[in-house]
Amino acid sequence: MRKIELSYSIKERFTEPATDRAPEAASAAPAPAHAMLRNPMMDVLHAVRARGSISAAARQLGFSYRHVWGQLKQWETELGQELIVWERGQAALLSPFGERLLMAERLAQARLGPQMESLRAELERAFALAFEPDTLQAGSGVLTLYASHDHALNALQDMARQGMDGSGLHLDIRYCGSVDAIRALNEGRCVLAGFHTQPFADANSLSARTYRPLLKPGTHKIIGFARRVQGLMVAPGNPLKLHDMADVARLQARFVNRAKGTGTRLLLDELMAQCGLDPIDITGFDTVESSHAAVAHAVASGHADVGLGTEYAARNQGLGFVPLTDERYLLVCLKAALETPGVQRLLALLSSPKWQATLNALPGYASDHSGEVAAMKRLLPWWK
Repeated sequence: MRKIELSYSIKERFTEPATDRAPEAASAAPAPAHAMLRNPMMDVLHAVRARGSISAAARQLGFSYRHVWGQLKQWETELGQELIVWERGQAALLSPFGERLLMAERLAQARLGPQMESLRAELERAFALAFEPDTLQAGSGVLTLYASHDHALNALQDMARQGMDGSGLHLDIRYCGSVDAIRALNEGRCVLAGFHTQPFADANSLSARTYRPLLKPGTHKIIGFARRVQGLMVAPGNPLKLHDMADVARLQARFVNRAKGTGTRLLLDELMAQCGLDPIDITGFDTVESSHAAVAHAVASGHADVGLGTEYAARNQGLGFVPLTDERYLLVCLKAALETPGVQRLLALLSSPKWQATLNALPGYASDHSGEVAAMKRLLPWWK
């Protein structure tokens, strides 16, 4: 077996609008930055695939044509496989091996996305404490948040970081499932937890029965954050004409799922119950990915036909999207922590016009009681 060693660096990447995004979304503010592992070979392959020529790829990456050509030939020799199919006067294409290599690497990137964001946050916190110990004091300027992965949280983290010199607020976000996030709060591992649920679910719904035992009215406070759209992420143009989970089952579309304990898995279970479906009815029910981005990439790369996720993740991959439901993404903290300086700064940021404009510019998101501290029954109507 041939052994290849790849070296990566971690950098911020700002997501560019997808070409099939709705006009109002395409003209919106830039998407939040994401941590991304970068490798020179993968960058070249991605650029060639996107630009259709080696010279255009070289210009995009800031290198000479000769440099990129030489690198490609060196990598092909080391891999023992052709990466580029190119003839004079014709567009440069990735070879079948090059396509498989790039798709596998991008899927791995999508799966690692939440962990990379956590690593970026941890490194930022360490350096901020080292360089600004008086501005950023643990317990006042650092808020640890365990949360279900959400792109708007990345945007909030960026905004808090940009205003760090004035607000002294650093969001240390650890991504996990919604249920695990609230459990982490109850076990004292964080100050805030983020979870999402349908706002109009029945009091006997699976979401209500799952979250209700974890939340205590005298102990917890709910904070409004955002409303977002979840639905079916499908290939561009929705070639299978999927409109709900009943269609997914009837057409035996290859589905990619989320893990137990995530809010999206709870949502799927509820949608399936509404259609009278069992797991055995869904092809690929046991195929699990770790984030909305990973599900979207699985569909974009052809490994699956459909997955359940956010509109943002679908648009970011250039996929089609079939909206199924709105849901509230909420924050919860202990009542005792509500008056601490860090939480108060966060509430001020969430309530600011700047943040709400940023949130409303993200595809599939809308401001919804953002920064409002509310009773359980106000933001969770199924609460009793």
